[in-house]
Amino acid sequence: MNAPTRGAWLRAGISRDGGPLRENERVVWLQIDAYYADSRGFAGVTTYDGERVRFHHDVGEPGEDAGTLERSGDRMTETGVNPDGSTFIEVWTPLPHSEGACGSWRVGPAQIVRVGRHVVHVDDVRGSYFELPADVTA
Repeated sequence: MNAPTRGAWLRAGISRDGGPLRENERVVWLQIDAYYADSRGFAGVTTYDGERVRFHHDVGEPGEDAGTLERSGDRMTETGVNPDGSTFIEVWTPLPHSEGACGSWRVGPAQIVRVGRHVVHVDDVRGSYFELPADVTA
């Protein structure tokens, strides 16, 4: 599948090197057009080369994630290889309230992505996730 263009996703679990699918933290990934932010503390630009999706970490934790995305119903599964050769599978579920206003902003060492009521802010120290109240429309 091509790189996603818009979405607010909650990670349902991660498997490392063929191990069991687990989740022990709340991880949110927001994507708008080519820009993304991940609450674990990295953000940047997403590219697709016709085969693999690459998440270039331009802000926050350095690195690059590369893998494939596959939809199954409303879920999305990301499968890939880390720079050290280890493998991962991440399962993502859509977050409700992702319709409405969206955008991505880069200010100094920070990137902010908004999809509907969901906002992830990443700077050179950490990533933070916020859900805006229902009455915020712009």
